[in-house]
Amino acid sequence: MNSYNGTAPFVAGSDTSREAAESIQPAASSMRFRVLMYIKATGRTGTTDDEIEEALNMRHQTASARRRELVLSGHVEDSTCRRKTRSGRNATVWVFVPPEVVS
Repeated sequence: MNSYNGTAPFVAGSDTSREAAESIQPAASSMRFRVLMYIKATGRTGTTDDEIEEALNMRHQTASARRRELVLSGHVEDSTCRRKTRSGRNATVWVFVPPEVVS
């Protein structure tokens, strides 16, 4: 599915990062699916990582990691639009890529 071979990513050489990735693995698929369905539901409007975090009640690290996996797999892409986050900073707006476009 992605460059992580379907597993949660971790920092090479970090035992704590590897352990965290292994502990989340059973839930990663489910969380990735929730993020994908949310992004798909936002349609052409898309969503920012901040909006994903808020809507799905996920921590930043969890939401952005699952969204990153979806980008790497070709299911989500940068819309080239930017939108303000809750803190007022510009953020990338992510959009769903229809299955017929995913290679």
